[in-house]
Amino acid sequence: MINDQLTALGQEALAAIAVAPDLASLEALRVRFSGKKGEMTTILKQIGTLSHEERAAVGQLANTLRAEIETALTTRRETLEAAALQVQLTAETLDVTIPGTANVVGHQHVMMKTLDEVLDIFISMGFAVAEGPEVELAANVFDKLGTPEGHPSRDWGDTFYFDKEDKHVLRTHTSPVQVRVMESTKPPIRVVAPGRVYRKDEVDATHSPMFHQIEGLVVDKGVTMADLKGTLNTLVEQLYGKGTATRFRPHHFPFTEPSCEVDCQCFKCRGQGCPMCKGEGWIELLGAGMVHPNVLRNCGIDPEEYSGFAFGCGLERMTMMRYNISDLRLIFENDLRFLTQF
Repeated sequence: MINDQLTALGQEALAAIAVAPDLASLEALRVRFSGKKGEMTTILKQIGTLSHEERAAVGQLANTLRAEIETALTTRRETLEAAALQVQLTAETLDVTIPGTANVVGHQHVMMKTLDEVLDIFISMGFAVAEGPEVELAANVFDKLGTPEGHPSRDWGDTFYFDKEDKHVLRTHTSPVQVRVMESTKPPIRVVAPGRVYRKDEVDATHSPMFHQIEGLVVDKGVTMADLKGTLNTLVEQLYGKGTATRFRPHHFPFTEPSCEVDCQCFKCRGQGCPMCKGEGWIELLGAGMVHPNVLRNCGIDPEEYSGFAFGCGLERMTMMRYNISDLRLIFENDLRFLTQF
């Protein structure tokens, strides 16, 4: 009777273990059939009613069934663990040969790159960098630079005032920085003044009501036009390539005398004429000249003892020439398709 029960239990256990769907179900079957309180233990509690010979036979059968169940459990467990591992490996597959997703890192704006290059060139020639306020005294912007009220050249910049008395204005150039330096520093003076400036220009491919300038000033004894030409030739060659020629044309500025416009040879066609230089072979770069004696005098410097030269150029124009940019507006529009090129 007990033998029949054990045999039936063994067959049921082996059949259930063989189809256990997962490890949790397999563990439940182990507890049910061979645990301390399992069904086999319950059957074997009847062994006390058997004779000595019957006990030996039942005990041998129970040991055999127990071993078969343990073997079946172990085999099924290994199968389920292998399957679970394969599922995990498939789900968590990582191909270390595939490039990762790169973090997008910003970089310096193209105009700031040009500014740093220009400042490095001037610093290598012994210039210091000077800065001043963007909201300036009209006297520093106009009057001390030879353009009093009513002067014709004041029309293009006489705007953006901050008070009824017209004493404070957004600077139209960085020349007021030169005024401040001359008023506070005894010559020799050698400075460059970069910064934002404001004019009532209409926005187009080459103009903006807000743009950036770099102006330079040298004041010392015996400064001549030759010093100005040597300085600007050095700037052009280092910025646009060795051998780039310059051309100085007579011009008029109220704060310099004599004055000149400076062109550089087209770096694309080397003076042969091309669409970039509109067939002329030259590209206008900046304005310059010897500091007017009246400007020196207005700033407390004796023009009989000292002379000097000054120049000013638009940073946007230098950037456009440096990187072959055709439209100034691209510099300010924050279009990543443009900015990432540099």
